[in-house]
Amino acid sequence: MRKTRLCSVLAAGLAAAISVNSHAAPKSDFSVCWTIYAGWMPWEYGAAEGIVDKWAKKYDISIDVVQINDYVESINQYSAGQFDGCTMTNMDALTIPAAGGVDSTALIIGDFSNGNDGVVLKGEKKTLGDLKGQNVNLVELSVSHYLLARGLERAGLSERDIKVVNTSDADLVAAFATSDVTAVTTWNPLLAEIEATPGVTKVFDSSQIPGEIIDLMVVNSDTLKDNPAFGKALTGAWYEIMATMSADTPAGIAAREHMAKASGTDLAGYEAQLAATKMFYSAKDAVAFANSPKLPATMTKVAEFSYSHGLLGEGAKSAKAIGMSFANGVVTGDTGNLKLRFDPSYMQMAADGTL
Repeated sequence: MRKTRLCSVLAAGLAAAISVNSHAAPKSDFSVCWTIYAGWMPWEYGAAEGIVDKWAKKYDISIDVVQINDYVESINQYSAGQFDGCTMTNMDALTIPAAGGVDSTALIIGDFSNGNDGVVLKGEKKTLGDLKGQNVNLVELSVSHYLLARGLERAGLSERDIKVVNTSDADLVAAFATSDVTAVTTWNPLLAEIEATPGVTKVFDSSQIPGEIIDLMVVNSDTLKDNPAFGKALTGAWYEIMATMSADTPAGIAAREHMAKASGTDLAGYEAQLAATKMFYSAKDAVAFANSPKLPATMTKVAEFSYSHGLLGEGAKSAKAIGMSFANGVVTGDTGNLKLRFDPSYMQMAADGTL
């Protein structure tokens, strides 16, 4: 994981350097990538059903929607300039592209995890306090690591009391099936699969820190600035998908069944994951979340965790090393190194019906 992240930072820095010297001209062909997660399955549905294409054509552009099997790799590829946008969490947006020098914009705030990320224990150990002395398998330096740290705080413990075992998300379920692994922190659909194992107890989940693990569509800020049609098409497509999938109609059920199948589960399984996800089905709700003073406060907390784990880059001298901007002119961190922007203006257009 560290090697992977180091490569991403180097690649991102190179991409940023190139972008300074060749400021992106308006273009017509774009690509975004996504990985399997309850809150990101709408992108697969939108691509398969032609909704993304419809909105792209409205603005005389094309948008290719590409699935990447490995989550961190998808962000690495975005950071290296291979994609114009990518689904990722708020923390990973800060610690991979932004920390690597790639100015990035959270275009769409899709949801926050409200139980979709959790810490599970095997056997007789059934409380947060039982983590003490344990090895905990997780994707190191990811939101799972952040969740674990927040859980340890609740139990009066720290990371010194446990040992993190870095495990790829592709390997976590198989690892948990072995006798050596007794504690795991992960996200759905992996979490649901692990929870279904007999003798497993979930001792902490993201519903206990609501609004802190946020799922986004992040795009390159320069690309967005030079190509507002790209942002409008993505946002328009997203909220059309939201309107369909949230409806208690045959079309809504069919949409959720499609997403369930594409994510490797059935309708009941997918709807259970959605129940643990605070989806912002309406643009108005997403804008309200973006405008809340809680968002800058949450990102400050995330930056502090990231700095303490060495995720803000070698030159970072404090948790304020990377500047972040928010609605209403709020800026945190280094204003001279502004690399992550939470810009609700496109979601506001969707809310206003002006896309």
